[in-house]
This record gives sequence, structure tokens and C-alpha cells, in this order.
Amino acid sequence: MNLLTFVGMITIPLVSSPFVYLSGRLGTHDLILQRRSYLVRGLSLLVILAAWVPFVFAVQTFLAGGIQEVRLESIWLRVDGISLLVSGTVLLLGTLVILFSGPYMAGEVCEEKYYAMLLAMIGLMIGLTCAGDLFNLWVWFEAMAISSYLLVAFYREQAASLEAGMKYLVQSAVGTVLVLVGISLVLANAGTLDLLEVREAVLRSDGNRLTWLSAGALFIIGFGVKVAFVPLHTWLPDAHSQAPSGISAMLSGVVIEVGLIAMLRALSALTGFAISWGIIFLLFGALNFLYGNLLALRQTTVKRMLAFSSLSHVGYMLMGLGIALVSRIALGAQGAFFHLFAHMLMKGLAFLAVGALIYAMYLQNDLHQPLMISDMAGAAQKYPLPALGLSIAVLSLGGLPPLAGFMSKWQIFVAGFETGEGWIIGLMIFMALNSVLSLAYYAPLINVMYRKLPSEQVLAGKSVPFALALPMVVMLVMIVVLGFVPQWMEWITLPAAESLLVMFGS
Repeated sequence: MNLLTFVGMITIPLVSSPFVYLSGRLGTHDLILQRRSYLVRGLSLLVILAAWVPFVFAVQTFLAGGIQEVRLESIWLRVDGISLLVSGTVLLLGTLVILFSGPYMAGEVCEEKYYAMLLAMIGLMIGLTCAGDLFNLWVWFEAMAISSYLLVAFYREQAASLEAGMKYLVQSAVGTVLVLVGISLVLANAGTLDLLEVREAVLRSDGNRLTWLSAGALFIIGFGVKVAFVPLHTWLPDAHSQAPSGISAMLSGVVIEVGLIAMLRALSALTGFAISWGIIFLLFGALNFLYGNLLALRQTTVKRMLAFSSLSHVGYMLMGLGIALVSRIALGAQGAFFHLFAHMLMKGLAFLAVGALIYAMYLQNDLHQPLMISDMAGAAQKYPLPALGLSIAVLSLGGLPPLAGFMSKWQIFVAGFETGEGWIIGLMIFMALNSVLSLAYYAPLINVMYRKLPSEQVLAGKSVPFALALPMVVMLVMIVVLGFVPQWMEWITLPAAESLLVMFGS
């Protein structure tokens, strides 16, 4: 693979980040302040569009020649099906969020920091998914956590935002320390941190099983904080609800998923324990979607409800991955990766639709406050597109056919029955019941929006700009189309599933 072709996918957003920031610090008087806001937005959009060029070439190279490797001094990068699936997911949502953020963040204090950190986070997430050794995996992971922390606490004048940011920072730091201890254990016993070389060392040292299991447990707990494993999830509802809506979409749509990929990369080096990790994933998956659904039921704030529902959807991904690791059925991993992409679309659309309503009803009236479910009464009459987008998103999240969320869950469900294992089939039935349970909090949300009598907030609301509407239309169309033709995802989910099985020694 051409070095510049692939590395550009990572470096273009990263290197451009400080220049975007500096462009937003030019001048002081009012006219310059207004113009530099447009400059920052325009530069950010150009940067993310430029990052698509090396991605397209990377996909072509992978499809033609399979897994590619790139080494830059001590940085070891591997490009496989998982890397490309997650990189494409990050770039797609990042592009739509930058477009959405134009009017949403216009005039905010430190607007240039928002875009600079968002671009940096996108580049760091892509780098993390391609890391070929444990040390650089940890570095990418930690840098991503720092950039996302700054975005969670963006509204620093609000006490709730600072509290959410501090909770996120402290819990992420604890997780990071545990991951670092796990890496130290691996280095002390394997003498290397290269994932392939560690795998060989594990195969040669049968007597160190307890050490390798301990390292794996540390990886699961440490990365599990970022992935929002129950009960390590307590940062998530506050962070998602207090961050700007575009960042809420990024946190739920890609950040927790990238943490899951980091965990898979780390655990894959400890080969020979795939069944153990698979069983753990299945158990955590069941706990996640039950706990997430039960907590979402009692929420009165829209963004907190969506945040808790992310716990349940992490559970679906864990189910698919667990089936693949326990039974070596590629369809389970395919379903998990399909759901990863579909969840980005569904939760991204949901948070951006909510963000459009917040912008129209609150921000344009100089108010900063959470959107309550009761505030959305009658919203469909005045804001038909955000209401339709949110309705399609939550119905797809609830698994209603023929939307993308149903198709991704169906693949996991079928894979579970293909195992022929009674306890896994029981988990699949439990998963299906939980999917139905989620409609208990999604359906009332839709009902509120389509009431005839609008709330005071809706009546006082302003219009929704085109730049806010366009990203929602794109995601809405993709959710519907992938529901009818899910086979369009096979070109990338199948290589990703095969990469997973190869990583874990199948």
C-alpha cells in the first residue's frame, strides 16, 4: 500500500487540527470575529472531505490485495476489514457532524476549539483502529480520550457540563491505568508489544495462562469503561446529555464503538482464550441491553434516554462478537459489525434530530437547557423533518422491520440459532424480548411529537436551517435503504468478520 495514501487518512485531520484552531484566532473586532467563524467551518469541512480521498484508495488497495501493513519508525499500522469499516464509519459521521455543527455552534465561545478537537478526535480514532502494537494502541486510545473529554466539557460555563466532563475524565483515567498495567504484564512475559509477536509468545508459553488471563481481564475492565460495559457505564449518560449535540452523536455513534475495537485488538494478542472472551462478551451483552433498557424507561430528558439506550446497543454488538468467538460463526461477527455501522446511523440521526429541535426551540432563543420529552409535544407540526428523522431513528433502534436496525439484529439472531447451543439460543430469545421492551420508551417519544396540541417551547421555536436538515436526510435515507437491501453492507462486513476470526486464531 502506498504510504502516503493510507497515512493521509490519519494525518490530514490530525495535522489540520491546529491550523483550524489558529484560523479561528485571527483578528479581534466584530467583523473579523463573524468572518472567522465561516472560515473555521469551511476549513473543517474541506479537511474532512480531503480525508475521504486516501480512504477510497485504501479501500481499493485492500479489496485488491488484502491486509496491508505500514511501519513508520516505531508506529506499526495494519489495515484490515475492521480498520476500513470503522474508519469509514468515523469519516461518514464526522462529515455529517461538521456540516450539522455550522449553524448549531455558530457564535459559541471558542468555536475554533470545537472544530480543532473534533478533527483531532476523528484522526485519532482512525489511527487507533489500525494500531498494530499494544503501546501505540494505548497512545491512540489515550489521546482520543483527551480530545473527547475537552468536547464533552465544551460548555465550561455550565456546572453540569463540567461535572460530566470531570466524571468522564476520572473514569477514563482509571480505565487507562488498568490497560497500562495489562500492557506491562504482556511486555514482562512476552518481551514485545507487537500484536503478532505477542500471539506467538502466548502460544509458546503454556505455563503463563494465569498471567495472560489477568492481562485480558485488565483489558476488558480498562477498555470496558470507554465501551460502557455495565457497571462501568456511569459516565455515559451525563457525558452524552451535556455535550453539544454533534458530539453526543460522535460519542454514541463511534467513540464507544472504537473503544470496543481497541479491546478486540488487545485481546486478540492473547490467543487461545477466544472462547473465554466470547463467553464474557455474551454475558456482558445480556447485562448491557437489559440494564440499558430498564434505565431508559424512567428518563424524562431525551438525550439521557438516548444515552442509556446506547448501553443496550453495545449489548447487541457484544452478542454478535461473542457468538463469533465461541462458535466460530462468521455471521455473528457480520451482524455485530453491521449493527456497529447501523447504530452510528440510527443514534447519529437521533442525536442530530434532537439537536435540531434544541437549536430551534432553545439556542435561537438564547437558552441553554436540556430538552425534556414533554417539551416536544406537537413538534411534528412545526418541525416535520426532525420529528420524522427522530421517529425513523428510534423505530430502527427498536428493531422495527424493514429498517437497518432490524436487519443487523436479525443477522445476530440467526447466527445465534445456527450455533445449536441451547444457552445461546436462550440468550437470543432474551435479546429479542429486550428489543421489544425498548419500544416501551421509544413509542411514547413518537406519540408526544405527533400530538395536536404543541408545547410552549414548540410555539416559541424558530426555523431549522438547511445545514441542519441535510445530514438528517442523508442518514434517514441510508437507514431505510439498508433496511431493504442489507446485502449492500456485505462487501465490508464480511471482510471485517473474517479479520476478526483471523485475529483470534480461527
